[in-house]
Amino acid sequence: MNPSRRSFIKTGALAVTAAAFLPKNVLAAPKLQRVGLQLYSVRERMKTDPSGTLKKLADMGYVYVEHANYIDRKFYGWNAKEFKKVLDDLGLKMPSGHTVMTAQHWDAAKNDFTDAWKYTVEDAAILEQKYVISPWMDERVRTDKDALNRILDQFNKSGELCKKSGMKFGYHNHDFEFTTMVGDIRLFDYILQHTDPSLVAQQLDMGNMYGRENSAVSLIKKYPGRFELMHVKDEIKSAEHPNEGTGYESCVLGKGVLPVQDVLKAAKKDGNTTYLIIEQESYQGMDPIDSVKIDLQTMKKWGY
Repeated sequence: MNPSRRSFIKTGALAVTAAAFLPKNVLAAPKLQRVGLQLYSVRERMKTDPSGTLKKLADMGYVYVEHANYIDRKFYGWNAKEFKKVLDDLGLKMPSGHTVMTAQHWDAAKNDFTDAWKYTVEDAAILEQKYVISPWMDERVRTDKDALNRILDQFNKSGELCKKSGMKFGYHNHDFEFTTMVGDIRLFDYILQHTDPSLVAQQLDMGNMYGRENSAVSLIKKYPGRFELMHVKDEIKSAEHPNEGTGYESCVLGKGVLPVQDVLKAAKKDGNTTYLIIEQESYQGMDPIDSVKIDLQTMKKWGY
């Protein structure tokens, strides 16, 4: 993940929603491997021409997309019902989305979530999402064990709230989970050990972790059934983003150093993985639209 993505996540951190109900036929959908695209991959196009960009993705063959823009109850400028119609008209579905949940979304005085977070869940349900995913953990929380325990309890409570609308809460990793220690264990392991698998799904980003923890396959085997979603990336050596510290940046699938196909096989066999979400954040001079087209073609060539 590059610095702009990190900044983007931080600025998009205030969220939305309260309980609406998903259709029974959505809840009954069988678990299958489905390939989608994280729209951050085409973020500049989504800023200037969201309708046209979504149409291009649908024309490429994408069926599933994942949002990374939810501000003041709007997805890329549309409210939930408007955005649902845009997606429906293009034959697109949005089973998951990224909205940062912070400690400020819990009202301790009321012992309940704030309206902002309830609206997040409500609007996700209108879109017929299955997963409401928080892709960040505040730096102050990571190094304060009491605050960390409170936020993980909040994760479980968010899972309970999402469950009322037929959804599940989720968490998406970066690289810091593998370098931050909680006592004698890594933050990543601490998160998995202190969240209820029935309420909190994990979205494993195989690219973000590379350079910190290089074996996604080992993680999947260590925590079988925990990775219901996955961000599919490939990575190359890079000096472009020294602040990230990993020394890598994402590239077109199949052109980097990650054993992507081995990870996908492990996800299918042991991960309980339902959605494979392509995300490419760096392009090495290519047009992002061309890059994500090749990414989808590569996934299809690999049998997904």
